[in-house]
Amino acid sequence: MDFELTLQIALILFSVAVIAGFIDSIAGGGGLLTVPALMWAGLPPVAALATNKLQSSAGSFSASWYFIRHGVVKISSIWLAVVCAFVGAAAGAFAVQQVDPQILKIILPFLILGIGTYFLFSKKLSDDDKHQVLTPTVFAFTAALAVGFYDGFFGPGTGSFFALAFVMLYGFGLGKATAHAKLLNFSTNLASLIIFIIGGHVVWLLGFIMMIGQAIGANIGSRLVLSKGSKLIRPMVVIMSLAMSIKLLLDQFSA
Repeated sequence: MDFELTLQIALILFSVAVIAGFIDSIAGGGGLLTVPALMWAGLPPVAALATNKLQSSAGSFSASWYFIRHGVVKISSIWLAVVCAFVGAAAGAFAVQQVDPQILKIILPFLILGIGTYFLFSKKLSDDDKHQVLTPTVFAFTAALAVGFYDGFFGPGTGSFFALAFVMLYGFGLGKATAHAKLLNFSTNLASLIIFIIGGHVVWLLGFIMMIGQAIGANIGSRLVLSKGSKLIRPMVVIMSLAMSIKLLLDQFSA
């Protein structure tokens, strides 16, 4: 791979990772910044995706650990969903190597736009818990497994899908849903990262530099999730859903 890591590139990508970690911890979609930035730096697409998984794992872990330390997330009540999300992501990462994801690329922008529309107009979204529709076990083997598979197979908007599932099916308020979504997202990131490591696609030094930036940004964003709640999360999800939809549609038309 013909790639030279200069001090200038390292500083730029570190800064991008800080911003992406901040966005990811609140609404997801940080990959909209980091993947194009990695490809701009000269990484091939697969290496960019692999290195992005390494640095984004640090961000999702940092956010998850913050929420766990502050008692918002209790692993004992959500461990099965974490495991199912991991298994789903590993299966998705394997499946994408066997199946053409072209159909998913076509419908995905509209699915993500639908999430943004729901977050924009739904009157049910608040920081208060609501009625739980699914038991933890059923939630783990349905929503967590399915979204995990999607993350391994394709990926954009995974955090928003997890947060929406926690709101609609688990009855969590928006802040609590976002916190739990980060833990499941860390699980899926880790599963995908393992597949990329086995394939030898990760650029380690650059990934470690961006990991530090991701952790810093995620820590700042996590604090705001707890202090601002739905007042911050709701508009951020709407904005990032719109941005992801536009990006994916532009990618289709340019292709």
